[in-house]
Amino acid sequence: MTVGGNRRRAWGLGSVLAAAVLLLGACGDDAEPEAGPSGSPPAAARPLVVKDMWVKTATSGMSAAYGTLMNTTGADVTVVKATSTASPTMELHEVATVDGKMVMRPKEGGFTIPAGGSHELEPGGDHLMMMDVRTPVTAGTEVTITLTFADGGTMEFTALGKDFAGGNESYQPEMPGMSASPSMSMGG
Repeated sequence: MTVGGNRRRAWGLGSVLAAAVLLLGACGDDAEPEAGPSGSPPAAARPLVVKDMWVKTATSGMSAAYGTLMNTTGADVTVVKATSTASPTMELHEVATVDGKMVMRPKEGGFTIPAGGSHELEPGGDHLMMMDVRTPVTAGTEVTITLTFADGGTMEFTALGKDFAGGNESYQPEMPGMSASPSMSMGG
């Protein structure tokens, strides 16, 4: 046998061994999935999946985040709080008719997403309200939002800034146990 034949045979055997290692490595790994960015749980472990999330552009004042929250678990999930990199104060809001006018106000009890279901956040409906935008949101910029669940768990995602001219409900923050403040208008 020639030296070249031995090299080809060794190279071929090495290729077969490498392929076997890759196949075995892909099968039956019982390790925990790796964490996502910033130590967040991997997508498969998150109770919600977000779809088409966006934030109304604003340089200051009020803005809002919209999109779809999809529950990937077999139990209801309740969102009780939201925070953002663009605003120091966020509230979970609903739009309701009060004295014949559409007003937005804090959503008592948060947003409950049914097991296997979804919850729409949309202009004229439920949304994540940014109360005091301090970091301008421009079209195409990413805003990081963190949701807190009733069980204390959290989930972080990004939403894109988007120009939007609809909405214009007035803001009615007064709820039982809250003090009244002047109504504000927000184009969201």
